Amino acid sequence: MPARQVPNVFAGPYVDRSSGLRKDAAWIEAALADPATRFVPVWRTQSLVRRRPLPGAVLLERSALQTVTADAPILLGRFQGAACFAVEYDPAHELVPDEGAEFADLRFSGALLPRDEAGLLAYARAMVWWRDRHRFCGACGAAAVAESAGHVMACSRASCGTQFFPRIDPAIIVLVTDGERALLGRQASWPAGRYSTIAGFVEPGESFEDCVAREVLEETGVEVLDMEYHSSQPWPFPSSLMIGYLARARTTAIDCPDGELEDARWFTPEEVAAGTPALPPPTSISFQLIAAWFERVTGRALADEPGITPWNARPPR
Repeated sequence: MPARQVPNVFAGPYVDRSSGLRKDAAWIEAALADPATRFVPVWRTQSLVRRRPLPGAVLLERSALQTVTADAPILLGRFQGAACFAVEYDPAHELVPDEGAEFADLRFSGALLPRDEAGLLAYARAMVWWRDRHRFCGACGAAAVAESAGHVMACSRASCGTQFFPRIDPAIIVLVTDGERALLGRQASWPAGRYSTIAGFVEPGESFEDCVAREVLEETGVEVLDMEYHSSQPWPFPSSLMIGYLARARTTAIDCPDGELEDARWFTPEEVAAGTPALPPPTSISFQLIAAWFERVTGRALADEPGITPWNARPPR
């Protein structure tokens, strides 16, 4: 099966990252003073969006920035022809956005945004989150300072000088099928009826394929015979890269030996189309994996099925 031609949400060539300019202090200074430059605010890991008249990201001019930014802006690159920076508002301050705008969780608002804007907001969120967790040198404990327009955190102690670069956590996510049925699991903390594909982080010394086989076996007791790559998705919640696979089961008996899943079951296309189980949001690669299997088996597009039950657009309260 070829890789998807349409990128998943949060993926795609949405920004010119302009990595060669990150060390150009003069260019950075000029860009920060340029009225055309836009800023992507992040506050308490949430992104600024508007819902009316059409959903979209709120990109601010410098004059519109509030004064409670926590650190220096982080260069994201050029977006729609203009320089673009991420800025973090101090989480200790309460903020009231302009009328028509709100700070929202990107996991639930991302699907409503234009794809390029969703990707830009995800990039900003990921960079801010990474910087917040590298305030001190992991080698000697001294304070770390930002370099390269926010893309390096460097130890401030001259005798150490260790540099830290943005990191992501690779994780596999896989839909296992026995041909006619799909294997989905649920965690105990989820609301009743929610099921999703199997996922887990890649461990040191492990390939993606090895991780697929291990995670499926550990979480469900099912052995996989073979697998095929589907697509990938940046998932900055907080810092993952999801690598998606479809896999064929060698065994079908289910056991959840490690206790990570409360339940795992085989579901038919008819059950999925009828709304059992509740599916992950269309934003996610998990939904896309289920949709790929459903279309392969039925010849129909899952998103067009009137009876499907997606997870709520907002987190349960």
